[in-house]
Amino acid sequence: MKSCGVSLATATTAFGDEKKKMAAGKASGESKEGSLSLTAEEREALGGLDSRLFGLVKLREDGARTKTLLGKAVRCYESLILKAEGKVESDFFCQLGHFNLLLEDYPKALSAYQRYYSLQSDYWKNAAFLYGLGLVYFYYNAFHWAIKAFQEVLYVDPSFCRAKEIHLRLGLMFKVNTDYESSLKHFQLALIDCNPCTLSSVEIQFHIAHLYEIQRKYHSAKEAYEQLLQTENLPAQVKATVLQQLGWMHHNGDLLGDKVTKETYAIQYLQKSLEADPNSGQSWYFLGRCYSSIGKVQDAFISYRQSIDKSEASADTWCSIGVLYQQQNQPMDALQAYICAVQLDHGHAAAWVDLGTLYESCSQPQDAIKCYLNATRSKNCSNTSTLAGRIKFLQAQLCNLPQGSLQNKNKLLPSIEEAWSLPIPAELTSRQGAMNTAQQAYKAHHPTTEPVLGLSQTSIAQQSLPVHMITSGQVDGLSSPAKRKRTSSPTKHLEQLHANKDNLNPAQKLMLEQLESQFVFMQQQNTLTLPHNCTNLTSAEEPWRKQLSDSAQGLQKGQSSHLSGPKDEQSPFSTGSAQYLQAASTGIQKQTGLRTMPSNSVTQGDALNHLSSHIATSGGQQGIAFTKESKSSGNRSLEPEASRHAADTHNGCTIIVKGLSNHVQQLMAEHVCNSNHEDCTLPNLLMSDNPQISALLTEKTSDRVGTGACDKVNNIHPAIYTKTNNSFASSPSSVISTAPPSPKPTEQTTTHSVTSLNSPHSGLHTITREGLENLQNSKKPDLPLINHKPGPRIIPSMSVSIYSSSTEVLKACRNLGKNGLSSSCILLDKCPPPRPPTSPQPPLPKDKLNPPTPSIYLENKRDAFFPPLHQFCTNPKNPVTVIRGLAGALKLDLGLFSTKTLVEANNEHAVEVRTQLLQPADENWDPTGTKKIWRCESNRSHTTIAKYAQYQASSFQESLREENEKRMHHKEYSDNESTSSDFSGKRRKGPFKTIKFGTNIDLSDDKKWKLQLHELTKLPAFVRVVSAGNLLSHLGHTILGMNTVQLYMKVPGSRTPGHQENNNFCSVNINIGPGDCEWFVVPEDYWGVLNDFCEKNNLNFLMSSWWPNLEDLYEANVPVYRFIQRPGDLVWINAGTVHWVQAIGWCNNIAWNVGPLTACQYKLAVERYEWNKLQSVKSVVPMVHLSWNVARNVKVSDPKLFEMIKYCLLKVLNQCQTLREALITAGKEIMWHGRTNGEPAHYCSICEVEVFDLLFVTNESNSQKTYIVHCQDCARKTSGNLDNFVVLEQYKMEDLMRVYDQFTLAPSLSSSSS
Repeated sequence: MKSCGVSLATATTAFGDEKKKMAAGKASGESKEGSLSLTAEEREALGGLDSRLFGLVKLREDGARTKTLLGKAVRCYESLILKAEGKVESDFFCQLGHFNLLLEDYPKALSAYQRYYSLQSDYWKNAAFLYGLGLVYFYYNAFHWAIKAFQEVLYVDPSFCRAKEIHLRLGLMFKVNTDYESSLKHFQLALIDCNPCTLSSVEIQFHIAHLYEIQRKYHSAKEAYEQLLQTENLPAQVKATVLQQLGWMHHNGDLLGDKVTKETYAIQYLQKSLEADPNSGQSWYFLGRCYSSIGKVQDAFISYRQSIDKSEASADTWCSIGVLYQQQNQPMDALQAYICAVQLDHGHAAAWVDLGTLYESCSQPQDAIKCYLNATRSKNCSNTSTLAGRIKFLQAQLCNLPQGSLQNKNKLLPSIEEAWSLPIPAELTSRQGAMNTAQQAYKAHHPTTEPVLGLSQTSIAQQSLPVHMITSGQVDGLSSPAKRKRTSSPTKHLEQLHANKDNLNPAQKLMLEQLESQFVFMQQQNTLTLPHNCTNLTSAEEPWRKQLSDSAQGLQKGQSSHLSGPKDEQSPFSTGSAQYLQAASTGIQKQTGLRTMPSNSVTQGDALNHLSSHIATSGGQQGIAFTKESKSSGNRSLEPEASRHAADTHNGCTIIVKGLSNHVQQLMAEHVCNSNHEDCTLPNLLMSDNPQISALLTEKTSDRVGTGACDKVNNIHPAIYTKTNNSFASSPSSVISTAPPSPKPTEQTTTHSVTSLNSPHSGLHTITREGLENLQNSKKPDLPLINHKPGPRIIPSMSVSIYSSSTEVLKACRNLGKNGLSSSCILLDKCPPPRPPTSPQPPLPKDKLNPPTPSIYLENKRDAFFPPLHQFCTNPKNPVTVIRGLAGALKLDLGLFSTKTLVEANNEHAVEVRTQLLQPADENWDPTGTKKIWRCESNRSHTTIAKYAQYQASSFQESLREENEKRMHHKEYSDNESTSSDFSGKRRKGPFKTIKFGTNIDLSDDKKWKLQLHELTKLPAFVRVVSAGNLLSHLGHTILGMNTVQLYMKVPGSRTPGHQENNNFCSVNINIGPGDCEWFVVPEDYWGVLNDFCEKNNLNFLMSSWWPNLEDLYEANVPVYRFIQRPGDLVWINAGTVHWVQAIGWCNNIAWNVGPLTACQYKLAVERYEWNKLQSVKSVVPMVHLSWNVARNVKVSDPKLFEMIKYCLLKVLNQCQTLREALITAGKEIMWHGRTNGEPAHYCSICEVEVFDLLFVTNESNSQKTYIVHCQDCARKTSGNLDNFVVLEQYKMEDLMRVYDQFTLAPSLSSSSS
């Protein structure tokens, strides 16, 4: 990219010249100008500072001096930017972003990074920039963008020196987003890395154990927690939290043992936890819950009281106290406690329902109705339908009562309106804002002093429960997260402070003035946008809102929120993702209060929205409830509290808070949330102390930045915005021959040794999406040690032809390294990380969104083998083809795959079972039947063919009985006899019937299934399981379900959720019958749109189970093919097509994958290979291994296919040679291992990337001949010098060179025949 103004080199010269000018200037100007100069020594020191030092500056001996230097550099850079009117080189802004990040000035850092992004077209090559941007996004809880930035860092540089920190933060964010599988993987990757990061190993292990717990894998969680307790020198806070979790699991989890035993263990664990940390209010609360469940009322009250004394009051605690009072027949005290709960959290559904039941028990139905209505208005009420029925019942009762009877009746309790104004709630309402403000102002001057909680230490009477145990004076002292959450917005602060203006102390008056000036300033700000055209942070992150409502102070005290009200049954997410998001957002950074995107990135309205919560929120699942905002209700009858208090969040946040600063372990003593900044304002609205600098930093380029809110998820993050124009259709050779642009001065300033063993090179084989012909080498040069001067992570351009010999290619690559250019990329640098495609333009008209399905009707065998049929199916314009009548035309004996035959052949054969809910095919409801969702959950288990066949038959018999009963008793249903029509008449509300789907039945054993597999050889070659024209037949080993046959046994409603086939290969599916299946198909071009919908619904497109909402798709102009597959029909799913299927009747299906030898198939396969790598998902098809086998075995005549495969070979050939030379130079022995026939391709046992040729196995694994393979990056993370590893070689370099040279473009059939 050409310089757009002043370069870094010019800038450094300018700093030096400035010093000379100052020497000649007047004395009065020296002090002012002197601060804007940098010495040569300072410039050299600054050259080694970038985002990779984030959190580590204080560890350096010269940490304080470095921060001073950074501040000086920022002033110098800003001065130069101002003088140049912003016309400086893009790298200048990147460096300025790094400096501000290291100073933890996030608004300025974001502004500088945004400017760099807008100016630098190939920003994605700069790993340090992506890392810094990810840290800033993480700070502002913009997890959606932070995840993408961090993923791209690992993609462009898998050996990135701060990879452990990235994996840790990704683990935290995925945990909050309820993507537990991804979270676990990243935590495990962080755990094996021996480099420093924010959390200690035991804290990461705690997160892993907690992941098991929130997935209700209680036995795995218990084992992991107990293993943690065996750790030597376990920190007291970690020990306390582990014991707390164990105690709560025994009380609340589905563990073995009777209730008495479980409660005994629970109490013992919680008491031990309190011994380790007596000030944990959460442990006291859990202990109270345990005592309450076994009827120890007095002990429960004492524990609740301790909880309030030790921590800040929560709505859950007050609700639990209300339950105890109600159980003790003290309705007035119960009323006061419930009122306290709903005052603290207006949306506490559990407290509203409990209050309603209290009023009902006191024969006050009008007040009960009001309470139930308030509960139903809560977003997190889980039993809305039950409450609605209860409300109707009470309303009917009121209608039947004589007029005036209620007015004449003496009330046992005050009405809800009167109760709201009782002394305690009145005090709570009117004074909480002033109290919070006063406490925060006090903390600003006394940061080490905790606020004094107002509850007295007087013990509860042992003989009888006290009346009005909590006085209004005591309530005054309460400072809860819920209260802060509701009163922290500027408008409420202003209202409350103005209302009490005459009574404010000096600190409070100062706070009032600050809030007034801040609010006025915000109103004056213009709406500015992010560089990626998104101005509304809350729109994309709405499902994540309200999940960080707990304050930083509450986290420091180890308090967590509760996912549902005290009377709820436990939800699957009941163990506290909230505090871990809080830890992620308040602990990893050293917080200074509110964290919202600065005004140059958010609309004014959003800035106010962010101010309304003490900690800005984002991330998480919309349906997930966190303390105040998501209490589900459950049954509100007065059953024992233990059975109704089951969904509280577990604690555990204390570990994170005390360990999660911006610094590594040595800095853990420093508190994460500086209490003296607890009430700091929006992170400074001004990006610079100088308004002119601010204007320059936030300047937007016209061709990159829009002014409105972004409507497409694809444009949310800079890395998703494609700037390259290369396509797969272009000729690689023509691109390669283009003269590369001259590297910038900054690109020539450093050399990277490619022969040093200490230079970790990537073991990943990168194949691009934007242009396979422009593949870049994924082997990255070493990033210098943090205390050395790092070179910029900019990859230079170069050109190497695929038509050169292997010797010439390797020589050229070596020369590039010797000339000082990075040898990590052997192709042009025009290949950004893969990204989902945007929706095709122009959008289809609404009448084209239900296109007819391409269908071929076969009459005889000749039709089936007619060549145009193959061409029609593989044509990319046809996402799906239904070949009807195939079985009849080919005389296939489908009876060989019938349930009866399968039982007779192998009745004990294994079947994977998926337990699902029976729903209409075109709809997907949550289990309660209250709303349509995308998440499509099913539980996995296993059985045998014989047992499933019995279930299939009994299901059919049961359906027949139901149909007969309907005909006899419901004449109006006489026209709706089929299963499909029965679905259409079903009510859309739950509960839904449970069904079982028999899936993934392996038919690969040709001895067990000889007759069945032989029958399939009658099929045309292009759809056979094995054929010369099938890429998957050249793998050399088996991939179950892809190059082997799988069987599916179904009952009506059995669902195969939405997906693309593994690595976008084509698939073949034949319906055996006797019932039909309904298919839904979306073309490959639209998978990016579906990926966006999955992200919006907190689902992982690749790994989660989802069922699209057709209304959403039609609204987004996504075409959907919809058709019925009848017995004997073959469905051909083309490469990359998205599809989902539901059985209409009882049927069996067989399916497998096929890889046509076409450029389109190979292109889509490697695109998904790279996307999987970016997403840290294993590619089932090893594309590097497959490409070499195709080069050995197949004569390719398609020029585009040949060029793509050849580029893959060229890139991998260079990787193997470079890595081999580096190992030899470092003295690392390479042992010959070879390959055996049928040996599968190898994957890293840690990160699951494909490992080709050079395998890194531990010494122990090698001696035991288990050969547990690691990629080089993971091997280096566990053993920096590879001392504990043996390197095994599977191919001789000469063999790979020979294959490369012999793989040439074969003449096409047409040219040879002519």
